[in-house]
Amino acid sequence: AATKLASAEKLMYFCTDQLGLEQDFEQKQMPDGKLPVDGFLLCVDVSRGMNRNFDDQLKFVSNLYNQLAKTKKAIVVVLTKCDEGVERYIRDAHAFALGKKNLQVVETSARSNVNVDLAFSTLVQLVDKSRGKAKIIPYFEALKQQSQQIAAAKDKYEWLVSRIVKSYNEAWPNVCRRMQPAAEYQDYVYLEGTHKAKKLFLQHVQRLKQEHVERRRKAYLTLLPQALDALVPDLDEIDHLSRAKAEKLLEAKPDFLKWFVVLEETPWDATSHVDAVDNERIPFDLLETPAAEQLYEAHLEKLRNERKRAEMRRAFRENLESSPFVTPGKPWEEARSFIMNEDFYLWLEESVYMDIYGKHQKQLIDKAKEDFQELLLEYSELFYELELDAKPSKEKMGVIQEVLGEEQRFKALQKLQAERDALILKHIHFVYHPTKETCPSCAACVDARAEQLLGSRFLRPAERHHKNQAPSDSVDRINLVILGKDGLARELANEIRALCTNDDKYVIEGKMYELALRPIEGNVRLPVNAFQTPTFQPHGCLCLYNSKESLSYVVESIEKSRESTIGRRENHPAQLPLTLILVNKRGDASGETLQSLIQQGQQIASKLQCVFLDPAAAGIGYGRNVNEKQIGQVLKGLLDSKRNLNLVGSTSGLKDAPDADLRIVMCLMCGDPVGADDVLLPILQLQGCRPALAGSGSSM
Repeated sequence: AATKLASAEKLMYFCTDQLGLEQDFEQKQMPDGKLPVDGFLLCVDVSRGMNRNFDDQLKFVSNLYNQLAKTKKAIVVVLTKCDEGVERYIRDAHAFALGKKNLQVVETSARSNVNVDLAFSTLVQLVDKSRGKAKIIPYFEALKQQSQQIAAAKDKYEWLVSRIVKSYNEAWPNVCRRMQPAAEYQDYVYLEGTHKAKKLFLQHVQRLKQEHVERRRKAYLTLLPQALDALVPDLDEIDHLSRAKAEKLLEAKPDFLKWFVVLEETPWDATSHVDAVDNERIPFDLLETPAAEQLYEAHLEKLRNERKRAEMRRAFRENLESSPFVTPGKPWEEARSFIMNEDFYLWLEESVYMDIYGKHQKQLIDKAKEDFQELLLEYSELFYELELDAKPSKEKMGVIQEVLGEEQRFKALQKLQAERDALILKHIHFVYHPTKETCPSCAACVDARAEQLLGSRFLRPAERHHKNQAPSDSVDRINLVILGKDGLARELANEIRALCTNDDKYVIEGKMYELALRPIEGNVRLPVNAFQTPTFQPHGCLCLYNSKESLSYVVESIEKSRESTIGRRENHPAQLPLTLILVNKRGDASGETLQSLIQQGQQIASKLQCVFLDPAAAGIGYGRNVNEKQIGQVLKGLLDSKRNLNLVGSTSGLKDAPDADLRIVMCLMCGDPVGADDVLLPILQLQGCRPALAGSGSSM
């Protein structure tokens, strides 16, 4: 049935915000006469109002209820403003509802949007009994549930914002339009409103900007120490300056603009420079920040510490040079207690001092070895009585050490006895086999230096020949005689050919050489077994033996060849580099027999003044045991000797060379103050100077 209302032609609803502004809102008036009403929400304000008595309000509500009850319509008591509610007021309101036929009471807060929907759904359930009964939740429990719901919606919304907004330069209207279709945005706006959604967006944007600024600041601060190292690496330049003067000094540096940029506006993080990602230069006003000041002070401290460490290193070296306890070869462990003090340990790690000590020891040892070499030269008569094989016995070594023992230069190597003995043996070997390889002066050897000077001044005949050849002709030739008895020469020749290419070429140190082999096993006085023929000019000879008989054959053959060529002007086998090899292919010789063959071979090698190789000493076998590396080493040695004898290439160029007008013989001592450069260069620089006929000197 229709219920008559007494508010005809008045607005159906309004709020305080509409007072005085009614025309700005949609106008809906109460209908005239009767209006169908299904139920009533009886609202009770439980907050503490100004100039308002709650008891009077409750009386008014009670009278209003009496009028509404006559309509026999559903009534729900709604407690409003529970977010500011007074506990007594709430309790009295519940008591009122309980006394009025146990009315349903819903605690609400429109500001917090708590239980507002519940109030209407409860009334609807009372009107329509077919609907499920709504569960009435107390305000604080509902507030807790809603807070959890809002928190979950907020997390989802923030995730949405972080996924969409990657730049702090984004504007809210554009972002809002892109987020509107998303459920995360819709749920949060429904619960909290657009204003709070925008607030969270602005917070996110501000956080992005702070993170960007912090990244730039860290990058600048990381670069600042490098800039200071490059612009002011000298402590004396800045140690006495104030901060302001130091900044002026930086600005005056030529490379200042390479590291810094001076902005018209400051601070730098409030200018457009913060977005200039391509410009990595440091804003100059950043130096005024505490972090930059700390880095500047750290730079000063680093320079001071480096100076102190350099002073410690210098003091330590001076201590080493002046200490009588530091002798050649003395281990660090023995010398440490005499040369270290507490200041040294404060500034540098022990490993640094050990490195300095090691370098100082090397200088001491090199100087001591040089002095000891001079001592050996002064006592050259001690080494003239040795056997031809230049291997002194223990007794002879004892005599040498006894004679030299009183010399300070001998005592200086007391802790390096093994190296001292090695120097003695090397000196003995040099006395009997003086070559640039065995020279104690090593790289300062006069022979080696003379070769370098001549090589840089003149082209050898072979080099001139190759220079005039076509670029494709890059193959040199090695003619090798293999001397051996009972098939030894032929077998080794076959093994070497197996290591060559199809056209008998062999690669040595990346260069291709044509290898011609001439195995000889008979009487060398016969033309068919001669070392040299009209078409074969030998560059070296490999002599093979595996018994006393075959060794005797080698010796006799070499002597016969030398006798047959005495008096000839051309090159002959006596000048050829010889290599004597012990072949133990069958492995049937006993240890004593093998050792005897080695000793005999060494004696013969000394007699013939050639290189001796045995399986034990050089690792060169024979037959199936030979390998390419070993053969390559032998051939390389022959190639070097061939070059030294000036036998490389064609000999036709030598025949065309004129006789020398002036031959000069010089005697230079390795290590003399006057070197080969001082003597040879004035002669070699003359325009008329050219290679001599034999290729062993210079002629004018």
